[in-house]
Amino acid sequence: MRVADLQLTESIHSGAVVPVRDDLLANYQRIWHHVGAPGTWWTGRERVAIAAEVRRARDCALCAERKAALSPYAVPGEHEAADLPVAAVEMVHRITTDNQRLSRRFHDDAIAGGLTQEQFVETLGVTINVISADVFCLALSIPLPPLPEAQPGEPSRHRPVGPFTTEAWVPMLGQPSGPDADLWEGFVPNVMRAMSLVPDEVRNLRARIAPEFVANEHDLLAARSLTRPQMEFISARVSALNECFY
Repeated sequence: MRVADLQLTESIHSGAVVPVRDDLLANYQRIWHHVGAPGTWWTGRERVAIAAEVRRARDCALCAERKAALSPYAVPGEHEAADLPVAAVEMVHRITTDNQRLSRRFHDDAIAGGLTQEQFVETLGVTINVISADVFCLALSIPLPPLPEAQPGEPSRHRPVGPFTTEAWVPMLGQPSGPDADLWEGFVPNVMRAMSLVPDEVRNLRARIAPEFVANEHDLLAARSLTRPQMEFISARVSALNECFY
């Protein structure tokens, strides 16, 4: 077992206020592996740097000032960037601290700042993985584990074969084919298609949702300790509290 796995396992088992299922523990170990590994467009070092910015954002004075303002664009300023482009750092901080007010301008500014649409999607994928893992720990009063170690290697730079649709900020696959035919079959909601420009982020999202929610989103009879309607009720309530416009 890797050092990061041991740290995560020990943190959860020693600090959790309720028992934690083994599949959830394995899920968060897998998330940490995914974050630290070379991605499609970012290296492992850059992906860990994205993860570090998620945690920095929570105590960021500029982010707090912007969140309190009528518009985040009313507060000038720029985040420091060490291992990442400034546009990527800005993106991570906005997603972490003020995601209710993201708009098309948020996307356009990131692209104008030098990010490719593929990097935009992968940055989103890494960011929400770290937020998910950290919120899980915070909800159970578990100290946040150290970030994963960056794994060596180069990004794959794999871009899926279209056709793409353009109804969203970034291109989304219409129907996966070729090496990406495993992403989904038939109709899937846009929330699942949103990261299809970087197929590995979709695969990771589906794998992460399975133990957190249900393995098959079309299975309306799925149940754990809660029934599927109870899960949906809680999900809808959390979405409302988070002002999720989707």
